[in-house]
Amino acid sequence: MSSILPVTLPFFALVFCGYAAAWRGFLPESAIPGLNAFVLFFALPCLLFRFGASMPFAQLIDPALLGIYAVCALVVVAGTVAATRRQVGLKDAAFGGLVAAFPNTGFMGVPLLVALFGERAAGPVITTVLVDLALTSSLCIAIAESGSGTHHPTGPSPLARALRGAFSNPLPWAIALGAVKAASGLQLPGPVDQVIRMLADAASPVALFTIGAVLWRAGRHAHTRTPPAHFLPVAAVKLFLHPLLVLGAGLAARAAGFDVPAYGLTVLVLASALPSASNVSMLAERHGADNGRVARIIMATTVLSFATFSGFAALMRQ
Repeated sequence: MSSILPVTLPFFALVFCGYAAAWRGFLPESAIPGLNAFVLFFALPCLLFRFGASMPFAQLIDPALLGIYAVCALVVVAGTVAATRRQVGLKDAAFGGLVAAFPNTGFMGVPLLVALFGERAAGPVITTVLVDLALTSSLCIAIAESGSGTHHPTGPSPLARALRGAFSNPLPWAIALGAVKAASGLQLPGPVDQVIRMLADAASPVALFTIGAVLWRAGRHAHTRTPPAHFLPVAAVKLFLHPLLVLGAGLAARAAGFDVPAYGLTVLVLASALPSASNVSMLAERHGADNGRVARIIMATTVLSFATFSGFAALMRQ
């Protein structure tokens, strides 16, 4: 644990700095969407492009790890929706399933896990990003919309609309372009490469700072006061059940004869142990769900994960 905390503490400290800056008014609320856009459309795509371009595709996407993570995400979503739909309704249960299965891999996990394990951790982390954007979020949004009664018979299905939204996200395209660069051996002009490098270097600190500011904003605009019984169990699923399920599935797959690398499974478990993705609160608000409940789940997982994630990291590194 003594070797883990010096790495994890600065990351969580930057999240707190962002929260405190927004809370105390040093960062205007109107500036938070701009910070979020900078990270999502400029800095983070450049970081993922660099990782995608730094390794062969076979190391970037491991089918065994992708399958393990995808199956576990579906189990977490299905279990959370089934356990909570009578308590909060189908739409809110769907977003509860999303926030239970969708870790903050992009804004927090990529820089944190690379800091812990080196750049080769980027491959398994990128696997989780692709699954969460293309599968988990699309499925949960489709479930939420199917229960809202807003679908027009002649329009695209809820799943088709959700997939279209997922593929409008720049992160998968940045990963794909990086993989193309690695496969083709293409060399970018010096000034272009330098711009990408500078934006990528800005991704980690700005993303962590933005997480804190987004959490403050989500709490400020929450429309309901959610009782602890409606959000703490979901937070426990995210912080404990999700990583334990991934670990168990990985060990079971290895026992069944699948080639599951120990290093990749370790990164996958720790990615699952991250707090919930902060952008789920904005998705919940956009789709008319209870963003107050989602915001409290994200806040609880972010605060508690400093201890739980550090504990999992110390355990998995033994």
